Amino acid sequence: MSCTKIDPALHQAQKPAWIKVRLPSNPVFFSTKALISDLRLHTVCESAQCPNRWECWSQGTATMMIAGERCTRACGFCAVTTAKPFALEEDEPQRVAEAVRRMGLKHVVVTAVARDDLKDGGANHFARTIEAIREMDPSVIVEVLVPDFRGRLERALGVLDQAPPDVMNHNLETVPRLYRQARPGGNYPHSLELLADFKARHPHLPTKSGLMVGLGETDDEILQVMRDLRAHGVDMLTIGQYLQPSAHHLPVARYAHPEVFAMFEREAQALGFTHAAVGAMVRSSYHADRQARAAGVN
Repeated sequence: MSCTKIDPALHQAQKPAWIKVRLPSNPVFFSTKALISDLRLHTVCESAQCPNRWECWSQGTATMMIAGERCTRACGFCAVTTAKPFALEEDEPQRVAEAVRRMGLKHVVVTAVARDDLKDGGANHFARTIEAIREMDPSVIVEVLVPDFRGRLERALGVLDQAPPDVMNHNLETVPRLYRQARPGGNYPHSLELLADFKARHPHLPTKSGLMVGLGETDDEILQVMRDLRAHGVDMLTIGQYLQPSAHHLPVARYAHPEVFAMFEREAQALGFTHAAVGAMVRSSYHADRQARAAGVN
């Protein structure tokens, strides 16, 4: 069995003690890896170099990334490849559903690269994937982590109206002041509008968003974004530490102390989020099933 290559950027000496990456520790990791390869699927775990990949795959779960592995955006924090995308694979939704079946998942997170080349931003591919999973097993909770559908929002939400997810997640990622360097092509008010518009269409479905610390923001700016999210009806929140995926990405401006994360969690509770997962290693889809259950999604 070949050894798994571990990104050395995740193990730099200057990281504080509370930044710990758990390495693969059981055969389930390798069976998960083999299953994903066998079904020719992409995962954000690999493409975005998620530090929790080793732990999650060892537990037999993964976050599916549809619509290819080439993104039309070039976000300064993201390790996903920026390039002209290939055509959508028509059987990908069925392959994702088969992965969910083989892994025995009862909660699955499906994300995608940004597809600014498509008239609906890839929304139909999301809808087809949701439908394929539900046709396979209607009891599975489907959480989607969508791009911003900028310039295509009304069309995209209209498509998703036909197959709405159980949880709608769109990450703001950072504070508005840092959008130009961190999310070029993104727009802070537009992302809030996406979340609010989906909530207005489906008031009974939870919405969710995520933030990173360590890109140069202040605590007060994070707190303001949290207030903005609640003002736009967002129910669930994740906040984690930004880790630089390579020397070509934005540098880490700070490693937030656990006490800072604890403060954010207290403020999230005070603001009325139904659930907030806050901590250095937290990511949008990390233990997403536990997050959803804690928020009353079943």
